Amino acid sequence: MQSSNSEKLITVIGGSGFVGRHVVRSLAKRGYRVRVACRRPDLAGHVLPFGVPGQIALVQANVRYPASVAAACEGAYAVINLTATFQKGSAQSYQGVNVFGAEAVAKAAKAAKAQVFIHMSGLGADVPDSASAYVASRAEGEAKARAAFPGASVLQPSVIFGPEDDFFNRFAAMARFSPALPLIGGDTRFQPVFVGDVAEAAATLVDRGVADGKTYELGGPEVKTFREILQFVLATTCRKRLLLPIPFGAAKLLATVLGVLPKAPITADQVEVLKSDNVVSAKAQAEGRTLQAFGIAPRSYEAVVPSYLYRYRKAGQFTAPNAQT
Repeated sequence: MQSSNSEKLITVIGGSGFVGRHVVRSLAKRGYRVRVACRRPDLAGHVLPFGVPGQIALVQANVRYPASVAAACEGAYAVINLTATFQKGSAQSYQGVNVFGAEAVAKAAKAAKAQVFIHMSGLGADVPDSASAYVASRAEGEAKARAAFPGASVLQPSVIFGPEDDFFNRFAAMARFSPALPLIGGDTRFQPVFVGDVAEAAATLVDRGVADGKTYELGGPEVKTFREILQFVLATTCRKRLLLPIPFGAAKLLATVLGVLPKAPITADQVEVLKSDNVVSAKAQAEGRTLQAFGIAPRSYEAVVPSYLYRYRKAGQFTAPNAQT
């Protein structure tokens, strides 16, 4: 920890969410003052214990309202944007958050004369003409953020895992009640990355204090197919379930029908995303734009995930290792 860090204010837009709370923790450990900007600061008190009293402040901001974002970024040494949405039709839409919001945060960071601006995106989310409206919106958001803040650093993680994740937890919860798990794109490859490693990468960029303009692709040490990941989830939760392969065409039709629900279990865009591998590119590895560039040895999901998925077993931690239900 550097004593001078206490003089630097870091604004984390979306800092109360799954990734945000880990980023806030990493920054606080380094001694930075952290301003957590979110839509409901009254529900974000869980981030305050990550620092000493007064080190972390909560403020209200919504990326769809630039004035609130500008106020949150005022006086910031660095700004980190973690906001994104997977919902297409709500007020927090693709265009409203992934595009307009990304540009609004970048403009606010520039106006605040921030030294560093970090934009969180995702692996494969840089294809402007993608058949997935979600991916296309993330690509457009990246482009607008870079245009508004030259030198913006972009982090593109693969599927992120951690105690509060919406990936491993989702399928483990599904396996408790469903006799089968849907297998859409069973051969699609993923490179799950630990949320703490992603947070450390963001904090290290702040430490460096340089607007390097690079795109960093973040993946864990293992590349696995979707089928292998679901098999791991079932083995870890001691559940014996059928993996039901669903062709992309049928999956998209089903997702379109379910898309009318307020919280659809899967969307047509997510089906489209499952058609492409989600792994770190050979180019990023050759150019040193991975976790290793930050001196981080990525943690394995096989070593971490069992520490929180055990609660989905029939008897929790008391379930026999070889039991299957």
